[in-house]
Amino acid sequence: RMKLSVIIPTLNEDKIINNLLTQLCNLDSNYIEEIIVVDGGSMDQTIEIVSKHAVTLMQCDRGRAHQMNVAAKAAKGDVLYFIHADTKPLDTFPQDIKTAREEGYKIGCYRFKFDSDIQRLKVNSFFTRWNVLMMRGGDQTLFITKEFFNSLNGFDESYVIMEDFDLIKRSRKVEKFKIINKSVFVSDRKYKDNTYLKVQLVNLYAFLMFYFGSSPKKIKEMYYRYLKLN
Repeated sequence: RMKLSVIIPTLNEDKIINNLLTQLCNLDSNYIEEIIVVDGGSMDQTIEIVSKHAVTLMQCDRGRAHQMNVAAKAAKGDVLYFIHADTKPLDTFPQDIKTAREEGYKIGCYRFKFDSDIQRLKVNSFFTRWNVLMMRGGDQTLFITKEFFNSLNGFDESYVIMEDFDLIKRSRKVEKFKIINKSVFVSDRKYKDNTYLKVQLVNLYAFLMFYFGSSPKKIKEMYYRYLKLN
């Protein structure tokens, strides 16, 4: 039987974490072994909210790559499923991942749709069906077998941003990558706090910096300089 460890990194997510955990805890699936929330030092009510749910709470130093590595090391499942706090996964994800594993995939993700009526964001969603690195990202959630994750030495903690792109890039050199033909729902909060054009340009610039080998620190400095983020 496949055993899933669902891993959610958090940092000051008290406005949204309750909805995600409520959804996950209400799922009836024999494949979910555990739900791990790994917090990086929230200063709001995130810890209090998480503590009300039947999940495992871990706390460690801040840094999404580091947080996810800490949780992955402690995970009991043979497949890890990483979800960002502002993403709404599909209730079918346990069976979807099981099907992907039966097809021989060790790693993969979903497409995504924005939880928004803004027409321009539907263009972004459309391109996530393409199996190219530029169209990937942690918002699409990510499943990976624990064995394969360990063989890649997990997330590179020097990546203080775009750690998901780095992991996927390394994985694709040795394994085929699965895009599940369904869409998770992603928050549009970044677009509400910034203009559509600005987010698109900054995202493109960040990817180009990553592609051409800029340091993660420089990419993050650029990203936070131009975008207002929660």
